[in-house]
Order: sequence, then C-alpha cells, then structure tokens
Amino acid sequence: MLSLNLPSAALKITDRSGKKYVFDVLRRKYVALTPEEWVRQHFVHYLVNHLGYPAGLLANEVSISLNSTSKRCDTVLYSPSLAPRMIVEYKAPDVQVTQNVFNQITRYNIVLRVDYLIVTNGITHYCCKVDYQTGRCTFLSSVPPYNSL
Repeated sequence: MLSLNLPSAALKITDRSGKKYVFDVLRRKYVALTPEEWVRQHFVHYLVNHLGYPAGLLANEVSISLNSTSKRCDTVLYSPSLAPRMIVEYKAPDVQVTQNVFNQITRYNIVLRVDYLIVTNGITHYCCKVDYQTGRCTFLSSVPPYNSL
C-alpha cells in the first residue's frame, strides 16, 4: 500500500482467499483493505496514539439520515456525553480533496452539527473549526490534540 503523510501504524493485516483485510480497532473486526480503508486505519491510529483521542469515543461508519436517505460518516468523535464533536471524511490517497469532498462532509454536518470537520486522503489533511454564530469555518494548521478541543 501507498506511503502516507501520517505516522506509521502497526496494523493487523490478514489474507483470506487472496484478498487482504485489516483489523479495525474501532469496529473490532476485519474489514476489506481498500485504499480508503488504509487511510482510515492510519488516521484513527494517529488520532488515538499520537493526539490522545479516546478510542471509546470514536466510531467508524456512523449511519445518519439526510433528506430521507441513509448516509454513512467515515469516522465520528463523540464527547463523553455522546454528543457528536467531529466528523472525519477519508478518501483514497490517489483521490484529490476537492470542493465536492467538503460539500459531502458539510451535508453530513447538517445532521450532526459538530465543532470540527476533517477531510484527508492520507497525504493532505484539512481540519476546520465550525463557528455556528458566524456561519464560518476556520481552517486550522493541524489537527488539534484531543485535550485542546
């Protein structure tokens, strides 16, 4: 798999009938190892092991209902009271992060109303803080550590 702009992670990878699977520490099961999943697993490890995010407050593949259609957020961070705080949207490393990706995550945020939005393809990471009073997003220079949220 492609090298990412993230710290290395000790991922558990297995081969089943010629297809690779990676252990998802949040869902506690093996999932197909796609390029997007490669980014997700590295980014989750980065959040937990380098930035201090509690694994118990993170969830992968969170279902939401938007305009009567079912959607899935890639990763959601919850507060200790289980209010959504952050959405992370992943793309494969060869997928450019475009305005369409930001449009996708902001649509999800219509439902969840989180404080932080992150979009990453594993190479380029964008993090912004949402200000609901002004209706603006401020892009941050890096993903904040958990203790500074």
